[in-house]
Amino acid sequence: MTEKQLPTFTHEVLKKGDTRRTIPFLFLLTGLAILSGYLLSKINLIGRAGIALFYKESRFFRYWWKGTLAVLGIWLLLFWSQGVLQRKLARRQAMLLHIAAFVIALIGLYFTYNNFRQDVSHRIIGERFHLGFYLFWIGWMLISVYYLVEKKQDPVLS
Repeated sequence: MTEKQLPTFTHEVLKKGDTRRTIPFLFLLTGLAILSGYLLSKINLIGRAGIALFYKESRFFRYWWKGTLAVLGIWLLLFWSQGVLQRKLARRQAMLLHIAAFVIALIGLYFTYNNFRQDVSHRIIGERFHLGFYLFWIGWMLISVYYLVEKKQDPVLS
């Protein structure tokens, strides 16, 4: 009787399948990070004065590229960590993880929106600045959706 062996997946096969979807998605995240960084740098005059006077650690909002790098760096870290966990965990556990990450991002979006509406100092900063932060949470939700719709490659008996 012949033993059935699991097919061996080489790194090239996995890489080829992943790259077709990953590269365009990373370009989408990069474009959204650029837009988010640009919007974060568009604080109105009152907001610029307040940040310059009271919040020295938030000066990076002045330059669009610093905000872009911060947002993109966090997104890439989330993308990488969720991808590692996607490969390491069983399908059901991985789906629960990505759903939990999506819900956390949704809660973060809600609290950010609520803070920008309730806190007077944040309300007067300007809508463009707010949109930059909303895009951050939306980007994290997109990362979670990316992994939720990805088909996990389980070894199949031949």
